[in-house]
Amino acid sequence: MTTTSMTTPAATGSRPMVKAEGVHKSFGTAHILKGIDLEVAPREVFCLIGPSGSGKSTFLRCINHLEKINAGRLSVDGELVGYRQRGDKLYELKDSEVARKRRDIGMVFQRFNLFPHMTALENVMEAPVQVRGEAKASARARAERLLDRVGLADRAGNYPSQLSGGQQQRVAIARALAMEPKLMLFDEPTSALDPELVGDVLDVMRGLAEDGMTMIVVTHEMGFAREVGDALVFMDDGVVVESGHPRDVLTNPQHERTKSFLSKVL
Repeated sequence: MTTTSMTTPAATGSRPMVKAEGVHKSFGTAHILKGIDLEVAPREVFCLIGPSGSGKSTFLRCINHLEKINAGRLSVDGELVGYRQRGDKLYELKDSEVARKRRDIGMVFQRFNLFPHMTALENVMEAPVQVRGEAKASARARAERLLDRVGLADRAGNYPSQLSGGQQQRVAIARALAMEPKLMLFDEPTSALDPELVGDVLDVMRGLAEDGMTMIVVTHEMGFAREVGDALVFMDDGVVVESGHPRDVLTNPQHERTKSFLSKVL
């Protein structure tokens, strides 16, 4: 069991869905995250932008403890991620406890990671049945509703190889939603798609935003960030360079590094 020294933060009036305080992450000698501080409010669409290698995806993976942070504090809905506080120490949770907490966090990756031997319907049903022990009948009913929600009711019996990249990504979103998460993480969900397939995926994400789902989105889709995002952070070299409302940051960036990056992507 590992321990980490910590300080107790001051109590806040309203609880953020995600709170990062001085988060550091290294892989060997490579220091990837260098003290990330940010908060994501419930029902907020929080966009992360920045060049490749800036630490965006690593930070996302730390939120659901796919990667363990080396220093700082990271909490979801008021609970520490991967640790339990006892006195002035943080004690790492057992893998089974981490997995149980991870059920509340849906994640959609760049690559769809669908089970190739299962139909779209079976992919969406799998986690509720296997992880939560839900009855197949109720899991099937929810899976059918979710596939309809992402516009794929007519593709329920198709295998991933029979679906386009955009359709596979929409199945992946439905699969994440099947666990009824309180938070959704999107790691560049459209970056592996042909341009004409991007719109359908973004439309599904817009719908989730309208329904009040708390979302953290690593994206290069600046139009989506501007139209749908409630907050935006520009990261570079493992630090938060600039943050604010998406329209403000994208149209009137204050930091020279932000200006340079946006001049190449807008």
